[in-house]
Amino acid sequence: MSQKYQGSCLCGNVCFSVDGFSDKAANCHCSMCRKFHGAAFGTLVGVQGLAWLSGKDLLKDFVASNGTIRTFCINCGSSIGFRVKGEPVGNIELAIATFDTDIPVTIDAQIYTGYKANWCELQPELPTYFEGRTGAC
Repeated sequence: MSQKYQGSCLCGNVCFSVDGFSDKAANCHCSMCRKFHGAAFGTLVGVQGLAWLSGKDLLKDFVASNGTIRTFCINCGSSIGFRVKGEPVGNIELAIATFDTDIPVTIDAQIYTGYKANWCELQPELPTYFEGRTGAC
């Protein structure tokens, strides 16, 4: 039997489980991630075997002007995840802070650092990209 990792929103009404994670997880410094997460950066990870345990009807999408989709709980406002333009909710990258226990994920990059907040220091041990993973600094 495989390991299941569970997560939830702040109010606990949206709950999910996953079977595994992508080997790529980045701290995203773009202004949209910063605003969506209310933090210096958003940290998201792709997942495998996503199952919505409860509250799927409480998920709401915000579609940005560039077509990217950010999903949140309409009850408590928790940032749940991110999708690129046109992707279904099954392909969501989840905010790692929504997991309820430790998860086997290692942050491997800092992306969109060209947009980082001036008061935020980058982590010198991580690869840094001005844009996505293609625009190295």
